[in-house]
Amino acid sequence: MEKVIIIRYSEIHLKGKNRGYFERVFGINIEKSLKGIKHEVRRRSGRYLIECFEENQTEMILQKLNKVFGIHSYSVALKVPTQMDRIFEAAKSVCRDCGSFKVETHRADKTFHLNSMEISAEIGGRLLSANKNLKVDVHNPQFVIDIDVREDGTTLVFGNYYKGAGGMPVGTAGKGLLLLSGGIDSPVAGHMIAKRGMNIECIHFHSYPYTNLQARDKVIELAKVLSEYSCGIKLHIISVTHIQEEIHKNCNAEYMVTLLRRFMMRIAEKVAIKIGAQCIITGESLGQVASQTIEGITASNSVIEKLPILRPLCGFDKDEIIERSRNIGAFDISIQPYEDCCTVFLPKHPVIKPDLKTIEEEEAKIDVEKLISEALNSRETLNF
Repeated sequence: MEKVIIIRYSEIHLKGKNRGYFERVFGINIEKSLKGIKHEVRRRSGRYLIECFEENQTEMILQKLNKVFGIHSYSVALKVPTQMDRIFEAAKSVCRDCGSFKVETHRADKTFHLNSMEISAEIGGRLLSANKNLKVDVHNPQFVIDIDVREDGTTLVFGNYYKGAGGMPVGTAGKGLLLLSGGIDSPVAGHMIAKRGMNIECIHFHSYPYTNLQARDKVIELAKVLSEYSCGIKLHIISVTHIQEEIHKNCNAEYMVTLLRRFMMRIAEKVAIKIGAQCIITGESLGQVASQTIEGITASNSVIEKLPILRPLCGFDKDEIIERSRNIGAFDISIQPYEDCCTVFLPKHPVIKPDLKTIEEEEAKIDVEKLISEALNSRETLNF
């Protein structure tokens, strides 16, 4: 009796002629997530089987699989030869001590001498005989024992379905560049886009020495969290200290946030194009802060020339974002009290509804292209 893990994929079954491509990427991502753990992965008619692992590694494997996008559900099963006595022993092992149950059988091997209903009836009967605290309820059972008779002479027996991360395999929907701050929102935005199959890289803007190195370390930890869901990640770190100093020295302080945001967008687009990304991703939520009013978003958008901007959190409120942040394991890192660059030189009363003409007049007071070039020269890239 061998313990195995059955993996069922999510939306891939909806794909047509290119389904094989999605399955290949999905399999590669499973292998990446289990790197360093002894195992074998086999593909079997619309599902994957993890075998030949050490039993004490089961929980570790399940934790890794829980972060692989594309998985609809998974089960820990017992694999036995397709013989009724062996199937019964496996069913008895996964059966609870008491309660109502039913046995459901899927018979892929049509040469086996019993059909699905006959297998279920016989195994259910044997379980009742072995334990008087059980009863059969085919309509509303407290638990179900699943039996999967495969074509290769083996049978899988299991009692639980665990919900997977869902979505599509990372790497099947192009590449995007995520603006990653040290806050709650942007890691959630990156997680949501990765769930749709997009490979993401991150860009972070810092203002050292006005922000300390702990703020940088915090962002690195958030990038590591995202890397667990995206099969690895790159983080590009860029200094905007000189830009903020120039804005502070030459421009109306009320426009600091909007002007800085426009610089970030310009720089992000240049980096995105250089790394082959096809879009920019932000954690903006409509109306949440001064720079995220529709006027502020319009002012930021106007400097982007070639790439689309994805804002997956645009319609979310803060409570919804916080809940998702907790679920992905980012919240406790995000709330560490280290400031990001957006809080440096923050005016008491930032403009909430910036006028584009006025913004352009303020930008004319500084050398935009020179400042962008200096920022790009400061780029540092980390791999996780």
